[in-house]
Amino acid sequence: MMDTIDFNQAEQYTLSIRVGAEGVVAGVFNPLAESSSQVLQVENLPVDESLSLTANVRQLFGKHEWLHSRFRHVNVLVATRRFTLVPSEWFGKGQEAVFFYHNHPWQGNEEVLGNALRTTGTMLLFGMDKSLRLWLDGQYPEVRYCAQVAPLIEAFAAQSRLGNTRKMFAHLRREYMDVCCYDNGQLLLANSYPCSLTPDRIYYLLYVWQSLGFEQERDELHLCGVLDDRDALLSGLREFVRQVFVMNPPQDIDLRSVLSFEIENK
Repeated sequence: MMDTIDFNQAEQYTLSIRVGAEGVVAGVFNPLAESSSQVLQVENLPVDESLSLTANVRQLFGKHEWLHSRFRHVNVLVATRRFTLVPSEWFGKGQEAVFFYHNHPWQGNEEVLGNALRTTGTMLLFGMDKSLRLWLDGQYPEVRYCAQVAPLIEAFAAQSRLGNTRKMFAHLRREYMDVCCYDNGQLLLANSYPCSLTPDRIYYLLYVWQSLGFEQERDELHLCGVLDDRDALLSGLREFVRQVFVMNPPQDIDLRSVLSFEIENK
């Protein structure tokens, strides 16, 4: 996929790398592309599940010379369920770990980072493998880190303002899904649910839908991410919710959204 890109002009490109337990995905934004379909080139980089995430990333840098190019910007998206939101007015510098470990159990070799979400007025705190960050800092001095869900929350907030219905967005991964709910741009909920089976996903989505008092006939549910069991998922949800949609295209929305997301590491 990346063999169509001229990396001699990499200083004009943005590299975004998604890292997580499910693997590594790289996206190169090329504003010089001749067609719109080539503006963002995405490639799945196979990993060895027997190795640590840091070891896998180091191996990938040894296999793919283009990763060593001098890019204009480099974004690293951390795919993790370990995140929490704090209202901006509550947050003070140096309080990252205090808030984060109030909601998540302590974990060794972890660094707590934060992203300011301007649209929702919150600070998103997330955990990242400390050794991975140190190694990536050495490769890209100006690298910017964000939780994978951060640009999604901002992008979904903008889309939720279209029309006058409340909206739920579900971003599905292999082992979990992130769910964000809004009322005309106002964030009502952002949470992650551990589930890999379609019946469990339907259960969690309908539970959240009912808990927030969403209307069965009027409000909207939008799906994106890994939709391997798409037909069964849609069929099960549409028994209870009329307005169910699949976003187009459903995959790699995070890699597109991060291009307009202002990353401020706290």
